[in-house]
Order: sequence, then C-alpha cells, then structure tokens
Amino acid sequence: MLTAAEIRVRPRRRRSPYSEKQHYQEYVLQRIEGYKNSIGRDELLRLGDEAAADLQAASEGQFVLTEVLMLESVDRLIMRRLSLRSFPKWRQHFVRMRTAQRTPIHWGLEPHCPVSWLLPRLEPDDAALVIGRGAEPTAYLLAAYDVAVTYVAADIGSVEQVESRMACEALASLFEGFVTPLGPTLPAFLACIRDLDVVVIDLDALADVDPDERCELIADLQARLRAGGVHVLLPTSPRLAPGTLLPHYDGWTIEEGSRRRRRAGALRPPDGLILCRAPCPDDAV
Repeated sequence: MLTAAEIRVRPRRRRSPYSEKQHYQEYVLQRIEGYKNSIGRDELLRLGDEAAADLQAASEGQFVLTEVLMLESVDRLIMRRLSLRSFPKWRQHFVRMRTAQRTPIHWGLEPHCPVSWLLPRLEPDDAALVIGRGAEPTAYLLAAYDVAVTYVAADIGSVEQVESRMACEALASLFEGFVTPLGPTLPAFLACIRDLDVVVIDLDALADVDPDERCELIADLQARLRAGGVHVLLPTSPRLAPGTLLPHYDGWTIEEGSRRRRRAGALRPPDGLILCRAPCPDDAV
C-alpha cells in the first residue's frame, strides 16, 4: 500500500492491476469448482466417463489419456452445462459490476467512511485483516480493489455470510474467512497472518474483551502490520469509542481523513480513526 506521501508524488502504482483476462479465468474456475462441489460423487464419475469418451472420439486413440487431459475435458463439459459466458460477453458485465463494487455505497457504506480515504493508496495484492461483524462491508470494498482479505469473526454465521457474498460478487479468489473468539492474541492457527497493510477493527467486537487482554490484542495486531501500514478503528460500539484506544497507539500518526471532513459546507466529527504506523526511513518521501 502506498503511503499518504507517496500517493501525492507517484503518478503510478508500484504493482500492476489484475488484467480482465485474469479475472475471467478466476470467474470460470470458481464456477467450475462450485459446480463440482454441488454434485454427488456418482454424477462426477459420469462426467469423467463422458469426458473420456469425448477425448477418445476426438483423438481416434492416437494418444494416451492423462489425468491433466481428463481434468481439462471435465472442466469444458461443466462450462457447457453452466452456459458460462464467453470472455467478450463476460467483460461487458464485469466492467460495470466492478465499477459499482469499488464505490462504498454499493456495500451500504457512506461515501466518507474511513476506508474510503485509503482507496487511492491500495495496490493489488495488498493484505488486509478485517475483524468483526460490523466491519463486513469494508471487507467487500477492499476485495473489490484486489486486496487479499482475511476476515475474522466470533460468529460462524457472519463468516459464512461473507464467504457467500464474496462468491456471489466474484470476489472470493483473494478471500479467507475464519471463526475465532478474540483474546489477548489471535490464535496460533492464524500465526501466518503477518505483513499486513491494513487492519480494520469493528470496535464492538472488542467491547467485551477484558481491557488487559484488549491491550495485548491491539499490540499483537500492531506487530503484524508492515511499516507504513494502517489500523482503521470503526465506531461501531456504543461502549467503546475509537478515541479511547489512542493511548495504545503512541508514536502512530492520525491520518488527515480521520481529523475532519466537510459535508454540506460544515465540518463534522469523524466516523472513525485511521492510524498509521511509522514507515521505515527508506520508505519516507
């Protein structure tokens, strides 16, 4: 992710965006895998037999069937069954859909929501951790910008809902969801979640955490962040205001988007806090 200073001086991203061809291939793969998971073993075996018969008829026995050829043939059969769009037709729909997905209001967010301030700085394959049911919409918005999103919630229903919505919106390729209660640290099976660019926290998910454990958890989340990365504290809890956590962010910078904004000609208080970890000296601009 670009820093606030970099976005002012760099006209281009450091990483290339995903091509439409890549998105199309992911769309086809997701639909094929979804179909395979929806049918029984017997039906899948019948598909294999049909694919083998088609290959033998086409080749007239001139080459040996391999597992790779079989898999490719089965995938083509499924594509025909699902009547998947060709790339040109899919592209027309995709461009309109992705344009809409990259607006906060598509996900029920206000245009001035905290994450909206970060959108110009996001790059493909940035890594984000989104915590809590109240942060669900921001997970979708980040994924629409080709950010690799990990979503964590204590409620299995919330995780399943996000997984389903990601799949329906063709955003699932860079998404992972986990069900876990929040404690002094993330559980050991999430130890691989490191080098994050963005952490979005639904403060209502932290409200019931013991204050001492909450302090340890915030420190754990900070340690998983890259230099120059940001924590976004969402004001989703009537019991825990973003400002009360500022003592845990000594030495961090409050991003300008958190300080104030203008609406209908008047300044209004922020909807949350965007806190930036100091960049490495070599990254400073």
